[in-house]
Amino acid sequence: MSSRAAIRYAKAILEQASEKGTAEVVFGNMKSIEATLNASKELRNVLKSPVIKSDDKRASLLAIFSGYDLSTTSLIELLVDKKRTAILGDVASSYVDLYNKSKGIVVAHLTTAVELDASLEAKVLAKVKEITDGKDVTLEHHIDSNLIGGFILRVGDVQYDATVANQLDKIQKEFSNRL
Repeated sequence: MSSRAAIRYAKAILEQASEKGTAEVVFGNMKSIEATLNASKELRNVLKSPVIKSDDKRASLLAIFSGYDLSTTSLIELLVDKKRTAILGDVASSYVDLYNKSKGIVVAHLTTAVELDASLEAKVLAKVKEITDGKDVTLEHHIDSNLIGGFILRVGDVQYDATVANQLDKIQKEFSNRL
């Protein structure tokens, strides 16, 4: 869940990028920032640390995200100046959500224990399109090796848990209620 500040920054950058006609480029930048921060706990810790100087954070971020759109680098500069680097990941995530919403794109999150083949992924995508009345849908597939089997599908606020662990839980509760 993003903070209100992160959402405000994301709205402002989306508005600015839309006016310049670079909203899609910035979208790619924000997806990259989001993925980089999710993959690096060390970088997240650096951004949150009050001990590390702002100039060092600025230099690190601009080096890591070099070659990005001017709107994106300006956002990084602003967050460093305002000592808000800790919310960079939330801003990126909020931007991605706002961009998708503005384009009418529904993002479905699918979590499985193993990689899916292309045909099964296409079937899941078709089912999600059917559920969402044919809207433009993208499928984000996550692999969680802790799942015994089955899947978890989340579309917006709705989640369908078809994992083996969830099914076993239901059976256990039903069995306990009958005793």
